[in-house]
Amino acid sequence: MKKLITAMLATVLMSGAAYAENLKLVEVITSPERTETLKSLVAKFEEANPGTTVEIISLPWGEAFEKFATMVSAGETPDVMEMPDTWLSLYANNGALENLEPYLEKWEHTSGLTSRALELGRAVEDKAYMLPYGFYLRALFYNKKLFAEAGVSEPPKTLDEFVEVAKKVSALPGKSGYCMRGGPGGLNGWVMFGAANAGSNEFFKSDGTSTFADPGWVKGLTWMVDLYKNGYAPKDSVNWGFNEIVAGFYSGTCAMLDQDPDALIAIAQRMKPEDYGVVPMPKGPAGKAFPTIGYAGWSMFASSEHKDLAWKLIATLEGPEGNIEWNKRTGALPVHTSAEKDPFYAGEQFKGWFEELADPNAVPTVMPTYLEEFAFFKDSLVIKTSQQAMLGEITPEDLAKEWADYMTAAQKKFLAK
Repeated sequence: MKKLITAMLATVLMSGAAYAENLKLVEVITSPERTETLKSLVAKFEEANPGTTVEIISLPWGEAFEKFATMVSAGETPDVMEMPDTWLSLYANNGALENLEPYLEKWEHTSGLTSRALELGRAVEDKAYMLPYGFYLRALFYNKKLFAEAGVSEPPKTLDEFVEVAKKVSALPGKSGYCMRGGPGGLNGWVMFGAANAGSNEFFKSDGTSTFADPGWVKGLTWMVDLYKNGYAPKDSVNWGFNEIVAGFYSGTCAMLDQDPDALIAIAQRMKPEDYGVVPMPKGPAGKAFPTIGYAGWSMFASSEHKDLAWKLIATLEGPEGNIEWNKRTGALPVHTSAEKDPFYAGEQFKGWFEELADPNAVPTVMPTYLEEFAFFKDSLVIKTSQQAMLGEITPEDLAKEWADYMTAAQKKFLAK
C-alpha cells in the first residue's frame, strides 16, 4: 500500500510539474511567415527547457481585437502575448499585464536595448508592461515600371506631386495610383496625409480638445477622401487591409504604397529589386512629412501562473539572436543596438527609411496609444466612419467631427486623472 501511495504521489507531482511547464502564447499580427518564424523560435525555447510545451494561438489581425477581447472576458488569458502599441494602454491600465521591470533589472541584454525601445515599452505609468520587439516606420514604395509607363520620371516629394503621379498612373488601363488601406489598420494613412496637409501632428490642444475638427485636419481628411472618389485608388480598396494593399502593389495594380519595412518581405519575393524603390513620405505645404512610427512587442499577463518561465520565453524571443532573426523575417526594425552592425540592414532596400529618420523635416509620429479608448478608435470607429466618408455617406467634415468628439472625450478623461 505504501508503495502504491508513493507511486500515486509521484504521478501527481509529475503531472503537476508538466502542467507548470505548459505556456500559452497568443500572436495577433498574424501572417504565415510570422507564424512559422515564431514556431521556429519557440522550438528553440522548448529545446532549451526540456519538458516545456508552448501552445501558440494565432489570431487573424483583421479580427484580432474583438477575438482577443472575447478570450480575456472569458478568462482565457495567455501567459505571453504579442502586444500591439495600440492595445498597450487598454490592457496595462486594466491591471491585466505584469510589470516587466524586475526582470529587466536582472536581464543581461537590457543595456543593449535602444533607448527608444525602453521609452515606448514604458508608455504606461513609466513601467515596462511590454518589451517592444521592433519599430514600424512608414515610407513610400513606388513601382518604377508603372511610373515609366505613365511618363513619371521620379517619385513624388510633395503631396501635390503625389496627386499628380496618382492621376497619371490611374489613366493607364486597369491601374491605380495609390494602394489605399480603407479597411483594418487604415488609420496610419489618414493620420500621415492629414497631418502633412495640416502642417502639424499635434492631436490635442492644451485643454484636451482634439485637433481633428480643425481646418487643417479637415483639409487633410478631404484630400484622402478625394483620392478615392477621383478614382486614384482601386474601387475595392475601401475594404483593403495589409495583405490586400501589399498584393495590390506587387501585382502592379497600384503604383504607390505607404508601408513599414515588413512589406518588404512579400514584395522582395515577387518583384525584382530594380522594379521598385522606397523613398521618404512626401511633404505637405509646410514642408514637413509626418510618417507614423508604430511598434509591437511581447507582454506577460498578470494572471500567468508561470511568470518566471513566461519571462524566459520573452527573453528568448527578445534576446539579440531571436530578435534579429524575428525582424529579418517579419520586417520591423530591431530593438538592439547591435543590429546596426548587421549587413542585412545596410542594404539598399532600407535606404528610404534611414533617409527619413535622418531628415529633420520628416517627423516620426507616435499615435496617442496611452489612451485606453484608442484601441477601439483605431480598430473599429475609424474603419467604419472612414469607409462611410469614402463612399460618400458622410462628409469629410462629419468624419472629422466624429473623430474629434470621441478623442476629445478620451483625452479629457485622461487629463482628469
